[in-house]
Amino acid sequence: MAEHRSMQRAALLDAARSLLSEGGTEALTFPALAERTGLARSSVYEYFKSRAAVVQELCEVDFPVWAAEVEAAMASVERPEGKVEAYVRKQLELVGDRRHRAVVAISASELDAGAREKIRAAHGGLVAMIVEALAELGQAEPRLGAMLLQGVVDAAVRRIELGAAEDPSAITEAAVAMALRGVRG
Repeated sequence: MAEHRSMQRAALLDAARSLLSEGGTEALTFPALAERTGLARSSVYEYFKSRAAVVQELCEVDFPVWAAEVEAAMASVERPEGKVEAYVRKQLELVGDRRHRAVVAISASELDAGAREKIRAAHGGLVAMIVEALAELGQAEPRLGAMLLQGVVDAAVRRIELGAAEDPSAITEAAVAMALRGVRG
């Protein structure tokens, strides 16, 4: 029984990822989740009490995986400049990933204060990954530099997500160049 519930919960989360990446937060409804999974709408409520609860669990499940991929990319290089470049490139590479698209859609969602705080903490962990490399590069305030660097990444993500006139690879190259010039400056 527990295994069946676990599989149903995973199917609901997968359906939620798809709905969010295809249609944003408006597409994430309990009737749509029920239709995607073949469950009755009332059954969806047995797993999640609200849309915010679905979103919160997606963040708890997906964000650590995404952060681990960024961390692994950074660990694959030795020099601090390479770590900065890997930090930016990997996040922008993940823009097309359904997990990332769901996290981006989630950020626009109506979440309760607890869920918003968990998401903020997860983003704080991502920013913390780059602080040491910035300190090695001589940044006087590496934590502030990390937050500003993440701002460049976030702006590039939004530009890619909007389907900007520029090719996503051009946006990535511009963000990497800006990041590297900024951290050296």
